[in-house]
Amino acid sequence: MSFLAASTAALVTMTVATASIGLMLPTPLAAQPALAGHAAEDAAIRPFTFRASDEELADLKRRIKATRWPSPELVADASQGVRLATMQKLADYWANQYDWRKVESRLAALPQFVTTIDGVDIHFIHVKSTEPNALPLIITHGWPGSIIEQLKIIDPLTNPTAHGGTAADAFDVVIPSLPGHGFSGKPKELGWDPIRIARAWTELMKRLGYSRYVAQGGDWGNAVTEQMALLTPPGLIGVHTNMPATVPAEITAALSGGTPPKDLSPEEKYAYDQLDTFYKHGLGYAQEMANRPQTLYALEDSPVGLAAWMLDHDARSEEMIARVFDGQTEGLSRDDVLDNVTLYWLTDTAVSSARLYWESKLAFFAPKGVPLPMGVSAFPDEIYTAPRSWTEKAYPKLIHYNRLPKGGHFAAWEQPELFSQEMRTTFRNLR
Repeated sequence: MSFLAASTAALVTMTVATASIGLMLPTPLAAQPALAGHAAEDAAIRPFTFRASDEELADLKRRIKATRWPSPELVADASQGVRLATMQKLADYWANQYDWRKVESRLAALPQFVTTIDGVDIHFIHVKSTEPNALPLIITHGWPGSIIEQLKIIDPLTNPTAHGGTAADAFDVVIPSLPGHGFSGKPKELGWDPIRIARAWTELMKRLGYSRYVAQGGDWGNAVTEQMALLTPPGLIGVHTNMPATVPAEITAALSGGTPPKDLSPEEKYAYDQLDTFYKHGLGYAQEMANRPQTLYALEDSPVGLAAWMLDHDARSEEMIARVFDGQTEGLSRDDVLDNVTLYWLTDTAVSSARLYWESKLAFFAPKGVPLPMGVSAFPDEIYTAPRSWTEKAYPKLIHYNRLPKGGHFAAWEQPELFSQEMRTTFRNLR
């Protein structure tokens, strides 16, 4: 929450890699050694603010109102894609009631910065707890997510005593924007895959002066976080994910056209069926972005086209968002959804974000042999809900596993209270 070819076998093995206070400003440190290839770059940490112009916002509303609508779907469900009624309700609210300035004010109240790492400007939110022994935590979003996914968990993590926790549960929180996403720069050269991003995040935490920290991510955030763990930088002591890579090789083979195993437990069968549905019906967006990201010109030209593309990420999230625009109360609000889509629109990052699918060659759901202490939160409406049995085999140093009662792909965004509790529990014994 984001967060996800060729033959069916290749598609499954590549998966969705081809496939939601007390403010204290950090003290900028002296320049640290940059990554290879950009040794002379300025490592300064610079304050960041963003305000869209009135003209940009007026143009957005004009384009929404000028949408050329297709004919309705020919089925009574969303099996042909995001339904026309959903998109028309979204567009009506976006053009006539939605106010971007509200989320802009929320962002402006947070300490935001930019620093250049390996030739790319990396934007990040950095909120330090007022508690003296707070544990630094870097959290990475996915696609079609952004820093918007994490806004609701900042105060529960940095100010836990106001949210049912104790002072000993406090975190300093670092939330970067992936390269090519949001307010970060757009790479001008090839090679910005999750491994390179992991190296950049390690450099970022070094520049912030953190010699001991933990990391979390879902969707692409999980890919980056696991790669950070595989790099084993001296300061990283543990990691957590809400979208783990645990699928055994025999399950991957079965999903590639083999025979489904007959001895699956109920948890394993549930996960298998989720994956089977996703591979058969949910990978279209990932295939296109992995193979032809530059072709997505329409997403940079039509806000409604961009919104539909982003909504059609996974079936459970799409169903929830459709209910939201039907007036129901869910984990996300209409404003939540449009805050995220509008960020992509105003930063012109539809195509630049898609290139991460082109860059990555990782098998998204295959175990990577993470060597550090690992926590996993399994949400029921995720693309797949990792069973305990697969998780224990995938992560030899598993320190926390929990199946949550509700929540989906954008866990921190949808269920911030549950998510924050999972962070406290996972990392409590590593402090």
